[in-house]
Amino acid sequence: MITKILIANRGEIASRVMRTCQEMDIQTVAVYSEADRYSPFVQMADESYLLGPSRVQDSYLNVDKLLEIAHEAKVDAIHPGYGFLSENASFCKRCTEEGFTFIGPTSDVIEKMGDKIAARKTMQKAGVPVVPGTENAVGTVEEAIVSANDIGYPIMLKASAGGGGIGMQVVRDEKELTTVFASHSKRAENLFGDGAMFLEKKVENAHHVEIQVIADSQGNVIHLYDRECSVQRRHQKVIEEAPSPFISEKTRQDMCAAAVQAAETLTYTSAGTIEFLVDEDENYYFLEMNTRIQVEHPVTEEMTGVDIVKLQIHIANGRTLPFDQKSISRQGHAIEARIYAEDPKTFFPSPGHISKFELPQGNHIRNEVTVESDMEVTPFYDPMIGKLIVSGTTRDEAITRMKEALASYRVEGIKTNIPMLENIIGNDVFLSGRTTTAFIDEYYLPSLK
Repeated sequence: MITKILIANRGEIASRVMRTCQEMDIQTVAVYSEADRYSPFVQMADESYLLGPSRVQDSYLNVDKLLEIAHEAKVDAIHPGYGFLSENASFCKRCTEEGFTFIGPTSDVIEKMGDKIAARKTMQKAGVPVVPGTENAVGTVEEAIVSANDIGYPIMLKASAGGGGIGMQVVRDEKELTTVFASHSKRAENLFGDGAMFLEKKVENAHHVEIQVIADSQGNVIHLYDRECSVQRRHQKVIEEAPSPFISEKTRQDMCAAAVQAAETLTYTSAGTIEFLVDEDENYYFLEMNTRIQVEHPVTEEMTGVDIVKLQIHIANGRTLPFDQKSISRQGHAIEARIYAEDPKTFFPSPGHISKFELPQGNHIRNEVTVESDMEVTPFYDPMIGKLIVSGTTRDEAITRMKEALASYRVEGIKTNIPMLENIIGNDVFLSGRTTTAFIDEYYLPSLK
């Protein structure tokens, strides 16, 4: 039985995991870098340990130090959160080998889904539609050109081991492919230790819709329905909502069934997300699987009333799912806006001192934050400083509440993307529920001119 958990992460997700642990009467251990010494999550934990200097390589990616602290603190389990080491198969394996329960899937599954080419093949085996693309990695620009001609432009050039939108680029002709292939392969090698690239047909006017799945070690798999994540900048999500306002109920049920089938084929355990691209005619194609909790999981929790972190811990304890699919229902609508410390016009990070930080309040509002007043936002980590989640009985009500909440969100001393979020929430295309992954390029950026 898990009685003490080390959270191998920082910021709002560390606090989020700790909150559920407190409800479950489980002790928590925080690890932190020098830059995060005074962060709220450090104070929230039962015990806190310094990992090292501010750079991620010296702290949150330092596997040896993390495991050394886990032994010193005598924890039973390690929760990786999202980002950092959460989808690192070797870290998962090390945790298990050294006697700690890794709160997530097995290392074999993480490795298979972390390789986009292997993931495509697995989904094809499971009968899940995939975007037309290369079946194997392409090692040279000459091979890439041949494959691109077979697939047909435009294509997406992707790093096989990439994630979070890193290492992706739309390529519209042979000349552009010749220009960018080598640099992207080299960047993938530097970032992921693997320069393998592959090509996929670009789905034009695509919607990004994902399905949350939960699976226990006894083979039971359920879904918690869908999330719409099409509003993105630089392949990074900005606003998410549940359920998707675009897909029909039939498409929703089909996608949920496909996601469950995929998890069953993998013999998956814990929480995971199957991401799809959906075209204008609601044809859907597998994009990738995230083998950890998602940044946007709160909208699913608000819509279903299910605590996903609690389920992760429940499953890690070896227990069966406490309910079946028929017990899961959708209630109302939820929207999440990511609050970034960045210039809303250029998207450049805006680190600095926060002189004032006041959050909107209300029964329909949920705040997940990494900072507070009189704190520094450092340049060392992702610039997201908070997530604002609102819920309503209808999508229209949720949108109205989001507008009101954003209007009363106060951050002084640094720039944030709140003006951008207000612009998006009031846009007619967003209000119609038909945003695509090109929305920001087509509607927000032109509005700045």
